[in-house]
Amino acid sequence: MTYFADVAALARKDILLELRSRDTLPAMLLFVVSALVVFHFSLPSDASATASTGLLWIALLFTALLGLGRAFTAEREQRVLDGLVLAPCDRSAIWLAKSLGVMVFLGVAEAVALPAYALFFEPVGWELVAAVLLADLGLAAVGTLLAAMAAASRARELLLPLLFLPLVIPVVVGGVGATVVDDPGRYLGFLALYDLIFAILSWASFEYVVAE
Repeated sequence: MTYFADVAALARKDILLELRSRDTLPAMLLFVVSALVVFHFSLPSDASATASTGLLWIALLFTALLGLGRAFTAEREQRVLDGLVLAPCDRSAIWLAKSLGVMVFLGVAEAVALPAYALFFEPVGWELVAAVLLADLGLAAVGTLLAAMAAASRARELLLPLLFLPLVIPVVVGGVGATVVDDPGRYLGFLALYDLIFAILSWASFEYVVAE
């Protein structure tokens, strides 16, 4: 129970800081809506559903990247990451709390993005909603680990996209596939398997990442 109490305290800290600073979330909302507006006017009127769905996933992917780029900003600027690492709690609790915070921010951004997508392109089905929810788990799990790695680098703005984008290509494949095929079950299962594998790997390796 102490482990989950630590996770809850750390996640609450991140969410409260964001509510007070209003820094990351407004940027994510503005970016994803702006991207969908640009895509709407860029696509020809006879574009296929696959094309519009693919552009939605690109918008969501870069929105997640925008949020992850600031995931450790407060700790880096205030030099408290070392204090968190030395705190008497499991270091993986930091990863889990950060991942939960990222998922909350992504959920809020997608609560705006999906209605905007329905307005500009086509109705949103349950397959897309399920795929987005599963994708959030994988994006947050992998992205939080990589954001922690990049936070220690001077070239973090360049390093994070270079590490993050190749690893989340399966999320795009699974998300688009679950939306455009008649039987989305196998793609949703693929996303769930991706989430499970990378969540375990990220949880297990975070301690060694922040110790370096």
